[in-house]
Amino acid sequence: MTRWTRLDDRGVLELSGADAVKLLQGLVSNDLDRLSEASAIYAALLTPQGKYLFDFLVFAHGDGLWLDVEAGRVDDLVRRLTLYRLRADVGFTKRDDLAVYALFDGEPAAVAGAEIDVVDPRLAALGRRVVGEPARVEAALADLGDAATFEEYDRHRLALGVPAGSRDLEPDKALLLENGFVELHGVDFDKGCFVGQELTARMRYRGTVRKRLVPVTLDRHAEPGTPIRAGEIEVGELRSCHGDMGLALIRLDRWDKARDAGTPLQAETAVVSPRVPDWLDLTFASKRAESSA
Repeated sequence: MTRWTRLDDRGVLELSGADAVKLLQGLVSNDLDRLSEASAIYAALLTPQGKYLFDFLVFAHGDGLWLDVEAGRVDDLVRRLTLYRLRADVGFTKRDDLAVYALFDGEPAAVAGAEIDVVDPRLAALGRRVVGEPARVEAALADLGDAATFEEYDRHRLALGVPAGSRDLEPDKALLLENGFVELHGVDFDKGCFVGQELTARMRYRGTVRKRLVPVTLDRHAEPGTPIRAGEIEVGELRSCHGDMGLALIRLDRWDKARDAGTPLQAETAVVSPRVPDWLDLTFASKRAESSA
């Protein structure tokens, strides 16, 4: 049976008004022309310098848009979008009456009463994303499958190597191409201009991606943010984790050197074992010599 969980760390922001699509289309990393009632897109809002600020799933709903975004950062996102709104006809409404759910494992089936029910646009293996009023959605979900804990879904996500917002992507610092946005269908290089496009495109075409976010296993607990070292050489940093599973931003050339030398990677006393998930494409990553840092 399908397993499902309510994602209390996610919130819904509604964009309404005649200029809602036009405003967002000029700002974010993906192409809103790809949206439909049956499919969502994954996108990010960047600084003008190409650094990560927010990421979200975008849904077409009626004449407007719904954004599935980190619940604790909805107000910050509204403030940022308001800076770009100027005189555009766009309204922002925080939809506290709605909840976001993840359905994973099992056979797909329509969720009665859901306003949104789509395959996760980042990676089909993540499952489906459902949005709606909690009472109606949870009554339907109870007939479809078993409730799971957030921790179970989080481990599912970590095993796949998919980032979870600012838990894995440091605002004003993270770069899309280091964190799987191309492979997770979060960037469209053919859509035209968006905020931060220049750096993002230059990194891709010049092959200057030296770090990648990858899943790791740990033989003991380590705190997110702990540096990962090979001997005295810093190789990366641990990001979100749960038990023996986590994600880490790894410098690829230094990881290669450590493997060649048989040097284990460690986050303090924890031994860290990275791996490359099958969806992640490293072919455009630069593995330049240490002197190029």
